[in-house]
Amino acid sequence: MIFYRSITQNNGSEPFDLQVSRGQVLGHTPQFRFGFANSIGTTQQTITPAVAAGTAYAYLAAATTMKVSSSSASDTSAGTGARTLLLTGLNASYVVITETITLSGQTAVTTTNSFLRVLETKILTVGSGLAQAGTIYIGNGTVTSGVPATVYWRSEIDYNTWSFAGYTVPAGNTAFITSYTLTAQSTTANINVSAALVVYEFGIGTPEIQSTIRSTSSGNFDRHFDFPFAIPEKCDFEVRAWASTGAAVNVTGEIQFVVIKNDVLT
Repeated sequence: MIFYRSITQNNGSEPFDLQVSRGQVLGHTPQFRFGFANSIGTTQQTITPAVAAGTAYAYLAAATTMKVSSSSASDTSAGTGARTLLLTGLNASYVVITETITLSGQTAVTTTNSFLRVLETKILTVGSGLAQAGTIYIGNGTVTSGVPATVYWRSEIDYNTWSFAGYTVPAGNTAFITSYTLTAQSTTANINVSAALVVYEFGIGTPEIQSTIRSTSSGNFDRHFDFPFAIPEKCDFEVRAWASTGAAVNVTGEIQFVVIKNDVLT
């Protein structure tokens, strides 16, 4: 792939955000995270299918090896589904690490590296089905039919990728959130659905609500920051949602942000 420089010509130049997306601004990495959650209740819930209804995501306190498995026996090295997967996360020092996993269906494969956080998964190779055949799990504990007792991450069938409306800022970087979105859907009328941008400040561990939005049970809301919201290194942040009643409400959440390397003074 060839990238042409965004230089000023004939009194014109490309917008700065486009240059960032094209990888032409050193130390700037655009990010987009999304998640969904079905049947949320009245308690704050992280927007990801990796947690039970009405619960928040539990972040690891220490780095550990992970078990990677699938709900389908076809997601294996010679199967029709996903064969290999790239796991990107953070080590104990909040430094980005990656590992390629050769899947073994419902049998768990233990990672070589220890992960404090999982940031992203990507299916690298597939069989004749051209997609993962089952839900791929990353977690710990006893694995039953491909599902670990404790789930930290899920790569969704049909999506071929993760679903988590959140992120952890790597060491030596700052995340700047430009916007986040809530979309809600329910067959029950007159339900209010709220969402919040929640930040776990490094070293404190107590979740802090930094911004809230509200929508109807069949609506959406976009929160845009005129001045991008800064999240320091090693902090976790996520979008949570909850409804005014316990009726079944399905939601999606999206976050747009850019990760920028911190300046090093010598």
